[in-house]
Amino acid sequence: MNKKLVAAAVGILLVGAGALIYSSMSGSASGFIDPSDQRLVMQGRAVYVNYCASCHGAELQGQPDWRMRLPSGRLPAPPHDKTGHTWHHPDALLIDMVKNSLVPGKTAPRGYETDMPAYAEVLSDAEIIAVLAYIKSSWPEKVLEMQKEVTLRQSKK
Repeated sequence: MNKKLVAAAVGILLVGAGALIYSSMSGSASGFIDPSDQRLVMQGRAVYVNYCASCHGAELQGQPDWRMRLPSGRLPAPPHDKTGHTWHHPDALLIDMVKNSLVPGKTAPRGYETDMPAYAEVLSDAEIIAVLAYIKSSWPEKVLEMQKEVTLRQSKK
């Protein structure tokens, strides 16, 4: 195969990935992941099923008694539906948590231990954005609006 064609194809893929990430935000300055793009939501659903559902539940319901510590001292996986606390966090923090897990002193209290794996080496930024769009697509409009406010307020800091 012609090297120029391969290079052009790679370039087109990179531009497409960048466009996907950009288009999933409701404005690059805001950093809000907008779950109204059904194509993005469906991509996120596939990622969620493959990487998240085993702990967070097929219906985003989390593990039973998710606020009660396990014998290990760690907390079970929380729900990502409206009953959990995912929507209390700005999108940038949610992305960081998926990429790097819960880091004590940064995205978790000091000394916190978690079973949540880091996905930075497993999922691309576009896949992380897509899975968050999928999760957010299940939230009622009022919850989504509150999470958007949190995200926009954080992005102004």
